[in-house]
Amino acid sequence: MSNPRQSFRRLLQFTVVLALCVIILGAYTRLSDAGLGCPDWPGCYGHLVGVPDELPHDEFDRPLETDKAWKEMIHRYLAGILGLAVLAIFIFAVAKRKQLQQSVLLPTLLLCTVIFQALLGMWTVTLLLSPVIVTAHLIGGFTTLSLTWLLLLNQSRDTNAPGPDTSMGLRFWAAIGFLLLVGQIFLGGWTSTHYAALACGTDFPTCMSQWWPTMDFDSAFQFVHHTGVDYEFGTLESPARTAVQVTHRIGALIVGTYLIGLFLLLLVQPQRKFAGLAGTLLLVLATQITLGILNVVMALPLSIAVAHNLVAALLLLTVITINHRSWFRVAAPDKR
Repeated sequence: MSNPRQSFRRLLQFTVVLALCVIILGAYTRLSDAGLGCPDWPGCYGHLVGVPDELPHDEFDRPLETDKAWKEMIHRYLAGILGLAVLAIFIFAVAKRKQLQQSVLLPTLLLCTVIFQALLGMWTVTLLLSPVIVTAHLIGGFTTLSLTWLLLLNQSRDTNAPGPDTSMGLRFWAAIGFLLLVGQIFLGGWTSTHYAALACGTDFPTCMSQWWPTMDFDSAFQFVHHTGVDYEFGTLESPARTAVQVTHRIGALIVGTYLIGLFLLLLVQPQRKFAGLAGTLLLVLATQITLGILNVVMALPLSIAVAHNLVAALLLLTVITINHRSWFRVAAPDKR
């Protein structure tokens, strides 16, 4: 008979990989301008399975672009599989909660997040790529990944041992690092949904050959939705898009500097268990900064832009792991 803990870990590992794939595919769909590849939901031009080869009548205002429609539908199919995996996690966690020594709170929160994600996915289409909705949808995807990863980390913690001898300073620094990173991911989503990635042209570190160009911060950060407006390709004027891009750059500078400080703090910890995490943090952070710069100077190539989303997810998982490891001991692998 299989060990419930091992089976649960395998299910969580599968779901983490699946959630990463959904984030990557979501970024690819958004960045290739296929977010409205299917103007209806949950089907695509009235088809629940597949994409029609042609439209027999003018029921839809948006013309059929088959390649974009398939990108959107494949993303929906994969997200649906992720939803089923999360449902399986919830059922497993409730049925085997004593053997797993896992509270049902996190699985319940994960399930609720995925249900809300489905609604955001629908609203993304029906509200015509509203930046507020699309950004919330992106954050929801990262939240789904993070909660699943946290469940997986919990399966490796030693519930019978006291917490590690870790300074409160490290715990506080790691917690603030997590909050700053979440804020920067939001800014990245806000930049993408407002099509502001190239608002400064291909200039770096300056913006349109200036350190502080003309910007409209009031319009850049209005969290409202206007009914009937098609937000595809953005509605902000140039000064507002520039404000979004510059804010994202300032955020990257702050978060990058802070996480380098976290890296140095990990290196001086007496517990050697943080050495590997410190190296991982520095590597992923350096990769993310490099991808961000390349996005600008190379005029947002699709492959690099998608990779920027993936590495942001990996950076988030690394910071979550550091926070978790600063509070809990890791148990020996269960080989039963």
